[in-house]
Amino acid sequence: MIFDAIRLLQNFGILGINRRNAEYIMQCNPLSSFPLVDDKLLTKRLAEEHQIPTPPLYTTIDYHGDIVKLKNVLEGQRDFVVKPARGAGGSGIVLITDHTEEGFVKQNGEMISWKDLTYHISGILSGIYSLEGLEDRALVEALIHPDPVFARVTFSGVPDIRIVVYRGVPVMGMVRLPTRASDGKANLHRGAIGVGIDIAKGITLTAVHRSQIVTHHPDTAIPSAVYRSLTGRTCSWWRPGRLT
Repeated sequence: MIFDAIRLLQNFGILGINRRNAEYIMQCNPLSSFPLVDDKLLTKRLAEEHQIPTPPLYTTIDYHGDIVKLKNVLEGQRDFVVKPARGAGGSGIVLITDHTEEGFVKQNGEMISWKDLTYHISGILSGIYSLEGLEDRALVEALIHPDPVFARVTFSGVPDIRIVVYRGVPVMGMVRLPTRASDGKANLHRGAIGVGIDIAKGITLTAVHRSQIVTHHPDTAIPSAVYRSLTGRTCSWWRPGRLT
C-alpha cells in the first residue's frame, strides 16, 4: 500500500522530502554552507552583506548572564520577537505586540510575565529548541507588521511569501497564512495554511491546511477565492522569469 501511494504521488509529479533532500539540496549545496542557513544570525549577516533587507536586530543573548541587559535593550520598544538562532519549525519563537505593567502581550492576546519570558530565553540558551539539542543563543528582533492586504486571511501573527529558487531561478512559490492552531505563526507543520502561487501571474492556487485541501480559512471563514485576489495584489512585483 505504501509503495502504491509513493508511485501514485510520483505519477502526479510530487517531489517527496527525502528525494528533494538527496537529489537537490544535498547535491546542489556544499556542506560547508549548511551552517549559514541553520543559524538565523549567520543567515542575517549573510543577507546584510548582499544588501537584502532583514528585521532590525536589537540584541543577541549568548549566555544566561546576558539576560540582565535585555531590559535596557528593550526600553522604548513596544513590540519585538524572541527566537532561537538554531530553531526550526517555529519552535521557541515568541511574538510580543505590546507590554503593560503586568508584563508582555503576545500576538494571540495572552500575557507573559518578565519572569516567564526570561525563563523561556534560558530554555533557548539551553538548547531546548535547537536543531541538535545543543546550546543555542537567542535573537531579539523587531516585529514585522504585515501589509493590511493580508488582514482578512490571517489569524493574528505574520504571513509570509516563500519562493523556492533552483540554481538562481525562482521555480515555485507559496504564501503561508497563520491560523489559531499555529498560534499566529506561519509554519505549516504548526497548523498554518499553505497556498500555492502562480509566479508568472501573481495569483494564488490551491490552499492546504494540515495536509488537507481547504476552500476557506478555518478561523476567518474567508474563501480561498479571496486569497487569489489579495495575493494577486501583493505579488504584483513578480514578472515571468525574473524578480524585480
